[in-house]
Amino acid sequence: RGVTSAKRPFFYSISARITMKIAAAAVLTLLPVVACFAPSQQVRSTQRTASLSSTIEAPPERVAPDAGYVPEWEDRPGLTPEEFMESDLSKPDLSGMWECPLTRWDYKGIDVKKAQEEAAKMPTCPYEIRATNADIAKGADYFKENKDMIREKLLRHGAIWFRGFELMQSVKGHREMYEALGFDPCLDPLHSSGLRKFSSERDALYEEVNKPSLRGHYIGLHCESTTKRTAAYAAFVCFQRATEGGGRFLVADGAAILAELDTNLLQKLYDRQIRISVSNLDIPPSLPGFVKEGIKNIVDVAVAPKFDMDLEMMYEADGKPGRLQAVETAESPINRHPVTGLPVWFNNAHNHARKLRDRRPCGVPEVGMTEVFYADTMEPLSLEDCLEIKRASEKHITALSMEPGDVLLVDNYRALHGRDVFQGDRYHAVSWFTWDDNEEWRGNERRIVEKNAMNQAINQMMDFLPKDFESNQS
Repeated sequence: RGVTSAKRPFFYSISARITMKIAAAAVLTLLPVVACFAPSQQVRSTQRTASLSSTIEAPPERVAPDAGYVPEWEDRPGLTPEEFMESDLSKPDLSGMWECPLTRWDYKGIDVKKAQEEAAKMPTCPYEIRATNADIAKGADYFKENKDMIREKLLRHGAIWFRGFELMQSVKGHREMYEALGFDPCLDPLHSSGLRKFSSERDALYEEVNKPSLRGHYIGLHCESTTKRTAAYAAFVCFQRATEGGGRFLVADGAAILAELDTNLLQKLYDRQIRISVSNLDIPPSLPGFVKEGIKNIVDVAVAPKFDMDLEMMYEADGKPGRLQAVETAESPINRHPVTGLPVWFNNAHNHARKLRDRRPCGVPEVGMTEVFYADTMEPLSLEDCLEIKRASEKHITALSMEPGDVLLVDNYRALHGRDVFQGDRYHAVSWFTWDDNEEWRGNERRIVEKNAMNQAINQMMDFLPKDFESNQS
């Protein structure tokens, strides 16, 4: 396992009533990107609005996705929130961490069939390391002494599941672990969006998608990546498992999925490439064309650049009249691993394809519904192709039963991750890492903490939103 016009006053008279809504909606529109990311939240309402209506005519049945391997829970105890959130104040403040590095693309000239044959030879992902009493007693020294072995296993297997260690049951212990392994923290690829809230900023630790309002939302498989930026590695830690059930962390090998997929489909997607829309803003279709272009320019010039993504604002890409979509540039669904050169399935189609989201538990209103397109024609992926991606991906999912102190160490160019629905309260967190042994790949950009106002403002706004909502997009 883009407005200049003789009728400019008219434009502003119309937009005077909606500019503030557009500005706010535009910010929220671009928020629920990738993944799993944390989707926008829907307020309870007794009436359906046009912006929340589904793009499909007859809603399909929603079925929870399957997994290839589902290990049993062990019910190991953890610490109280006051205990696990404690930071070691004697350690340096890491809030000025590295920027997330640029994505390393290397996809040209791949022989798809040979790539599948090569990928099929890869060992099981994830590799499991279960702590012995002696390992637990060593604390951080275990990771110092076994650094080389652990880094080698990570490169070979794509992910390592550390089970039963007590060190990582707290924020300070989690930091001790990754520092002992020599990892260098960086920002989340989507940090500038404001969606990524820190658990402990000084320890370079982000909160995962734990909000009660999102517990009924299934996060599909994705790499923590955009076409522009990709973290090299990640360490996902469990401080508190879901109190009323569920919340399994999902991981799957990009090599295994590549080997599993139908060769003809894989060749088609490799030849045509894909594009992903990350958000929608539904504009009244009856508005004059120049007004709609003005709205598009407002979003394109004033909002989109703040999200540090290569986005193109496009109208009606998914066929819905008046819909303005933020669409990433074309990308290959297959990419060579930067270190090993191994071709792997490296994309977020399983998480972002609308036809898959419409068929599983989903808590995202229309503003945050994503879609995957064939890049050459901008047609959404067919249902047949989506279902093959679903089959091949879910066959290789390990639905981890992570308990307090467990960590999943991930090579972000090899393994994909996600999260199942849960009930009750859950607290998982994650640290992202840059290239610690290659300064050119890491780059020289560091976070400018003084420019963090947007992130903080959006997170404060999100905290005021309801903690629960009804998901009813169908």
